Amino acid sequence: MPNRKTIEKARQDAREGKAPSTQAGEFVHEEIEKIRRGQHGARSAKQAIAIGLSEARRAGVDLPPPKKGKVKESTRKSAEYAYEVGQGERVPKRRPRVSRAVSEVLKHEPKNTASHEALSRQARRAASQRTAEERSDAAKKAAETKGASSRSTAARKAARTKGAHARKEAARKAAETRAHHS
Repeated sequence: MPNRKTIEKARQDAREGKAPSTQAGEFVHEEIEKIRRGQHGARSAKQAIAIGLSEARRAGVDLPPPKKGKVKESTRKSAEYAYEVGQGERVPKRRPRVSRAVSEVLKHEPKNTASHEALSRQARRAASQRTAEERSDAAKKAAETKGASSRSTAARKAARTKGAHARKEAARKAAETRAHHS
């Protein structure tokens, strides 16, 4: 069960016009924190993310289940169920024994699946399956919903952490973005 702060953060993201996947990110982040604190584990970074997405769907984030053929049928059905619960189209059945069994299994899973390295590997793998155009579109949308002060902070961080060539490229992009927003 996600805590109230997480739900409020997701609602705030929705009010700011951020994508459903960004809203769901709040739940994924909470799940990762739970694993790092040792409340339970996960078999892989992918599983930790999947648990967070499921929580988000159940909490009402408008994140439709994956299309047929994209994931295992059982995964898709589970996502569909969670989505319907979140949208108020279905009343969830309480299954305490199943819930307890799942909790017990997760307690014995490894905790290092939420490490920075594991999440970085997962992010690279996921990004490599998207086209350059999809990645570019996502970055543009993120820049639009970020707001001026956050963009400025991100640019300063980029300047601090990148090499000379990348700094030059970041400055060019920032100038382009300023021109686009004015």
